[in-house]
Amino acid sequence: MRVLLVGAGGVGTAITRIAARRPFFEAMVVADYDLARAEAAVAALGGDARFRPERVDANDEAAVAALLARHACDVLLNATDPRFVMPLFGAARTTGAASVDMAMSLSRPHPERPYEECGVKLGDAQFEAAADWEKAGALALVGMGVEPGLSDVFARHAADELFDEIDEIGVRDGANLTVDGYDFAPSFSIWTTIEECLDPPVVYEDGRGWFTTEPFSEPEVFDFPEGIGPVECVNVEHEEVLLMPRWVDARRVTFKYGLGEEFIGTLKTLHLLGLDGAGPVTVPSAAGPVAVSPGTSSRHVCRTRRRWATGCTARPARAPGCGASRTASRVRCTSTTWSTTSGPWRSTAARPWSGRRPSTRSSPSNSWPPAPGRAPACWARRPSRPVPSWTC
Repeated sequence: MRVLLVGAGGVGTAITRIAARRPFFEAMVVADYDLARAEAAVAALGGDARFRPERVDANDEAAVAALLARHACDVLLNATDPRFVMPLFGAARTTGAASVDMAMSLSRPHPERPYEECGVKLGDAQFEAAADWEKAGALALVGMGVEPGLSDVFARHAADELFDEIDEIGVRDGANLTVDGYDFAPSFSIWTTIEECLDPPVVYEDGRGWFTTEPFSEPEVFDFPEGIGPVECVNVEHEEVLLMPRWVDARRVTFKYGLGEEFIGTLKTLHLLGLDGAGPVTVPSAAGPVAVSPGTSSRHVCRTRRRWATGCTARPARAPGCGASRTASRVRCTSTTWSTTSGPWRSTAARPWSGRRPSTRSSPSNSWPPAPGRAPACWARRPSRPVPSWTC
């Protein structure tokens, strides 16, 4: 197996270090827009001859296809920002390579009823191409990181092995990760954070299908294990809600982040100031008013000043071993609880659940809000047999 890894940020670097310990592949080309980052990722592996750095623009489908062909790669592994999903997806299809992605193609809100109806959903562009991939006998794995990915595997395992019926699959994501010295420090791409949290959240209900709500809707307090404790979680757009109902029977599917009042307040301010869009905003300068794209500016600050947390130009939330501190996931049922913890991986003992759903009271405000996009969690009810402890 010869792999083209596109993206040498937080996710890509983690992938190379894990891959270096595995013997199943022949070569891995580590490509990034910033060649120095790709070179640093390869150099950190201590001279493993299977890895080599390259430069590529992930938005240039033809250039990515040429790189796949030049190195005879049969797998493209995407570790970039979700905006580059479709060019990379297209390059893989053009060359006949398999595609593995940790996100899905982007959504667009409904033009008239954005907080009631779905417009273009996450993954729609890729699922529209499914028949073409199937006809060619090609493989594409979308949303296959930790979240989405491992969370979907947990849900399918629960449906197949543990429960007769599922009332709700609820993915709950929260942490008490802090980054000292930073007033506002999302732990992955700042632009992805803004998009996920301010886009209309999607909810799935049996008989109704997919629909949207206002951002930060349906707050609930979820008591996370491993010392994290109660965190207020709110609806956020995420891929699991679009993936799980396709293959798992459930009456309802939701995804909620534990963001915290400060984090939500910051995002609302960015939205109020018009700094959450890709369109230009007029700002003063020494030479007079200039038009600046907030998206471009935030990524520039992220890359040059390192003002944001590690992995700002990639998506550490999408890859295993992302290194979050005390970030937990849980599956709850009426009789037993099992949970996993990431960063570092370790198992926790199963323990009874009281049968209470989380209350809707507000949680105390934290000094820095829990980082979104880490470990998955879902719950289901009516177990057909006891739920075991889980070890990662």
